[in-house]
Amino acid sequence: MVDVVSLLSSSIKKINPSPTVAMLSKAKELKAQGIDVLSLSIGESDFDTPDNIKKAAHEAIKAGKTKYTPVDGISELKNAILNKYQNRLNLNLNNIIVSSGAKQVIYNCFIATIEEDDEVIIPAPYWVSYPDMVKIARGKPVVVECKEKSNFKLTPDLLESAITKRSKWLILNSPNNPTGMKYSKNELKALAEAIKKYPNLHVLSDDIYESMVFDNEVYSLIDVAPELADRIFIINGVSKTYAMTGWRIGYGIGSEEVIKAMKTVQSQSTSNPCSISQYASVEALNGDQSFVSTCVRSFQKRRDLACGLLNEIDGITCIEPQGAFYLFSSCEDLLGKKTSNGTVIKDSYDFCEFLIEQARVIVIPGNAFGMNGYFRFSYAVSEEQIKEAIKRIKTACSSLQKN
Repeated sequence: MVDVVSLLSSSIKKINPSPTVAMLSKAKELKAQGIDVLSLSIGESDFDTPDNIKKAAHEAIKAGKTKYTPVDGISELKNAILNKYQNRLNLNLNNIIVSSGAKQVIYNCFIATIEEDDEVIIPAPYWVSYPDMVKIARGKPVVVECKEKSNFKLTPDLLESAITKRSKWLILNSPNNPTGMKYSKNELKALAEAIKKYPNLHVLSDDIYESMVFDNEVYSLIDVAPELADRIFIINGVSKTYAMTGWRIGYGIGSEEVIKAMKTVQSQSTSNPCSISQYASVEALNGDQSFVSTCVRSFQKRRDLACGLLNEIDGITCIEPQGAFYLFSSCEDLLGKKTSNGTVIKDSYDFCEFLIEQARVIVIPGNAFGMNGYFRFSYAVSEEQIKEAIKRIKTACSSLQKN
């Protein structure tokens, strides 16, 4: 018999499947069995893509815009991105790449820039894919835990304690997934001063949730430290802002040399992103933006509802996020307790498994984001679903016993 396992590379054996995708699959599996399960696990708006964007896609199809495009994206979309950033950056089309989702942009960037054992500093809690994408590129993820007392944010002291001669990238994600916290102007300025001391350190600024903020104030590192522009790579896309997750369009902004290298990577992997999605994204960026403010108002209302109800549950606490559509809630006080069948809840994974079994609610364990004792609750669902889910969680938690 052929040993198929030996066919797998040593690199792939180091990579974990996405926990969020795994939980989404779990939810679909349970629903297929007829089980009444509520999933608050996926980072996806429940709003539908706006009609003007759909119309642009239909028109592109009718016009026959269904062929290959330039590998790095159509000029119309690149110009729309240029227009979006015209007051913030001095750009040309060669500073931009369009890919099949923001995730591919990050992947291409790391493949194009990371040498074996180069270090990437990742503040935790972090988006689940960062460490594994670094590993795929043969780099070394250096996780820096950012405590709740600092609102889960990186400080200059923590950053400098993690920097070595092998440090190549720092990832900054604001507003953050999973915490929903964002960096203030002064916090970013302080980080910028630390970064300036290390000329070989570059910053991957993941701004995918920049429009999902509740006080109309959001800053990226480039806004407070334009002098670092040559060392900052911006990640963004249309998925979260315009409810276009399935359209798979993300983009990156950086130096011409890095973009050129990423274009080479993309040319030998996926080639161009979907032509129809690109034309739809032009309309998303250039068209009516009222949809965005409507979504943000709705998410803020849901945040207030979910945060208030979760904080009423004994053993669960959460601080109020400033953006995105997640609550990163603490369940530390429930660890060590026993379920009705005598099973001890040892960590966040156990707690989330308990919620699936006893409450039929799916959330993501904090371990997946680099921090045990927490779970991510997505409130990108209806208010009715939020109320029902938290009601079930409260009932389940009330059944836990001291060990």
